[in-house]
Amino acid sequence: MVLNIKTFANQKPCSFFKALGHPMVAARLDAFKKEPLPPLYDPEGHLEDFLAMTGLQAPARVYVQAVEALKPNTALISTLHKDNPQKLLILSFEPEKHLEQMRHLLPSSCKVLSLRDLRLPDEMLVDPKNYLSDLNFSTNFAFFREEGGWHTRVKSANYWPKYGSKDCKLWAILFDNQGKKLAEWEETLPPSVHSLIVDSRDVKKRFNLPDFTGQLFIHITGTKGHSIVKYALDTFHDEGAISATHDANAWPPAYFAGLPAPRKGEKVILWLQNSHPVPVPAKGVSLNLMGDSTSVHLKQDIPPFGTYALDVTEYFPHAHWPQQIEIQAGHYFVRPRYEVINEKGYRCMAHVNVERNDLKSDPKLKEIKEILGKGYILPAPLLPTDDFITSVLPTPMSRELKAMPLRAFVYDKEGNLKETFSFGNLLRNHQQALVVNDLVQLGKDYGHVELVYDFDKGDEADGWLHGLFRYEHKTLAAQAETSFGSHIFNTAITYKNEPQSYKGPPPGLTTGLFLRVDDDIETFCHLIYPTSTPWHATSDTTLVLYTKEGTAIAEASLKIPQSGSRLWVYQDTFSETDREKARGGYVVIQDKTCRLFGYHGLRQKNGNFSLDHMFGF
Repeated sequence: MVLNIKTFANQKPCSFFKALGHPMVAARLDAFKKEPLPPLYDPEGHLEDFLAMTGLQAPARVYVQAVEALKPNTALISTLHKDNPQKLLILSFEPEKHLEQMRHLLPSSCKVLSLRDLRLPDEMLVDPKNYLSDLNFSTNFAFFREEGGWHTRVKSANYWPKYGSKDCKLWAILFDNQGKKLAEWEETLPPSVHSLIVDSRDVKKRFNLPDFTGQLFIHITGTKGHSIVKYALDTFHDEGAISATHDANAWPPAYFAGLPAPRKGEKVILWLQNSHPVPVPAKGVSLNLMGDSTSVHLKQDIPPFGTYALDVTEYFPHAHWPQQIEIQAGHYFVRPRYEVINEKGYRCMAHVNVERNDLKSDPKLKEIKEILGKGYILPAPLLPTDDFITSVLPTPMSRELKAMPLRAFVYDKEGNLKETFSFGNLLRNHQQALVVNDLVQLGKDYGHVELVYDFDKGDEADGWLHGLFRYEHKTLAAQAETSFGSHIFNTAITYKNEPQSYKGPPPGLTTGLFLRVDDDIETFCHLIYPTSTPWHATSDTTLVLYTKEGTAIAEASLKIPQSGSRLWVYQDTFSETDREKARGGYVVIQDKTCRLFGYHGLRQKNGNFSLDHMFGF
């Protein structure tokens, strides 16, 4: 029941499933599926994906081009003339290039079919001669809600002009929870870097819609440089609750993990949103407690592009924090969100992460620990301990991982090491969360935490170290949480693809982070300067304020000590005059001397707040 599609091959994205499952061709795909398949020629190796995305049965005769692709139920295309077919489906969006090679083998009466009629119009393509180029499918999905006083805002920037794009356009489709199309529109984007905002309140008013909870499909056309659609996602309520998360992973994987079980009095809702025009069968998706082989299946199907709110307690009535759950997602979803509703009724939204099934433990990491210093680091804020409780939950993110030898370093904002904590060699099914307040008290001040591998406690490490970080206000109902993975930071040497670069090959030793700002709510940013090996004593960080049209109008500077951090507020950093000029704009954090890691958040006058990690471009 798993959706057998290829999302990556040789570390490069595969676009066939996106092309066939694009919402704008869904109706034509339905019509295509009404007839049984004729004999089929599969020169590009898409048959398995095609059958998965259509639900059709393979025809009795399948022809292939590559000798190594021969199977018991296939034949080489060179034998086509012996079968004298009356119809032939060429499984390609670009059939002409294949017909040039084998047209002479076709009987004159043979009708040739293909996927050409399922193509998007050429005006949407940056590379029409290479239809399956990932740049033709710069797409993503966003959780989108306008219901019961809740609102949603997607905020990003049209950053592709940095890579040479001139004619970008936004195409959007809004689906309700049943996968019904509520609205569809397009917007021409300016030729320069520019704010990109989609607000659920505006969409509801523009299309005269009822309340909805569903998902927003986003396609940016005309992209160059890369095909990743990044965004910040804010959810907020009329009564003041606020939360933040960020872009989904645009390629639906087989597994996710890092879903927390609820604490007593809590509820955890996992939002499963179907990314395809085919239903998610209940038996196609299952969940299990981390480290437990016993799994439970979904209790219902999810319609095409539909949304299902899964109550974790309904599926795991005895599970409790800090247990965690992994999801056998069957390639049906881009990264799902989840909501934690605490005992005071406050909702905060976060996301699960991709659980890799292609990683094994890397013994080389222990061998070269002296060279790499701290090696892989996962940094996260430590908020002022007088007001907030900061908790850290390590989360296994590889199917092969059996144990995690981990240590935590706790620093104040000036980079002084205040405390260390050994988790030991955590088993896959561990139930150990660290309350950082139990180690360090910083009063009204702040700092950060770093998770690293501890090879004194164990040998297993795969470079895919992840953790969940939860922040709870001590006297208010407000809380937030975020999760992310580790990287190697600020060292001149490289290991595999680390330190990662925003663009170009490693090592990534510079910073370019996007900060969405709110014109009317206090926006804060927590920047951390982690180092795997000794680096510059301080950062040389510039904060650049841009208008919504992408014009830089003001700058500020920061000096962050090595292994330190700075929590700065947008409204305190830029003047009211500049902020008014920049309404609807954004800030870019730049540093040419080091790689910083950042978290953004909003804080209301009543003390409610959001927090999530940032993205770069």
